[in-house]
Amino acid sequence: MSSTILVVEDEPAIQELIAVNLSFAGHKVLRAFDADQAQTLIRAELPDLILLDWMLPGTSGLAMARKLRNDERTRAVPVIMLTAKGSEQDKVDGLEAGADDYITKPFSPKELMARIKAVLRRRAPQLTDDVIDVGGLKLDPVTHRLSGNAQSLQIGPTEFRLLHFFMTHPERVFSRSQLLDQVWGDHVFVEERTVDVHIRRLRKALEPSGHDAHVETVRGSGYRFTAQLPTR
Repeated sequence: MSSTILVVEDEPAIQELIAVNLSFAGHKVLRAFDADQAQTLIRAELPDLILLDWMLPGTSGLAMARKLRNDERTRAVPVIMLTAKGSEQDKVDGLEAGADDYITKPFSPKELMARIKAVLRRRAPQLTDDVIDVGGLKLDPVTHRLSGNAQSLQIGPTEFRLLHFFMTHPERVFSRSQLLDQVWGDHVFVEERTVDVHIRRLRKALEPSGHDAHVETVRGSGYRFTAQLPTR
């Protein structure tokens, strides 16, 4: 699935090469040449993943990675460090600063795309193209098809994204504000009660196959997708 990826790289040729390959793969690309530009872009729109060069002018990539991990808003955003530093200690420093992965220059576009896919699968599975099947409820992000016990189910685009997020994060309780940030995006401003409307629509879409019970209301907290259907 398309993701928004922020590339923080001060070498124009490398930044261009990365951006072209990401765009070709269907991702939305944001570009910054230093940490200050990156922070400005992040304030406007939270990316799904950040490719961060170690050696930046001004604030280093290492310092920026630490700052991202200490900020509640950006703490969960996956970070891949790009660097010419290849010693074991440099890799340890990068990972301890909060990076999810570490790629040493020079690297091939193919390797970079594979690393991005692996990190997203681990940290943000709702952004991958993997087919998900939970208790006979099957969701295919590529074809945008949903079925329950082999029965085709009709579902709206927002409900599809909501269900995809739920199915990739089973058994976890999410508040309305968390769902808005994760499904709608933290740069989109809508009322929290909008979530309730889409939850109702989602349950209605799942009713024909009896999978509506997967979506549970947790009183005073929010909503949860349970992998085990409760006994009716």
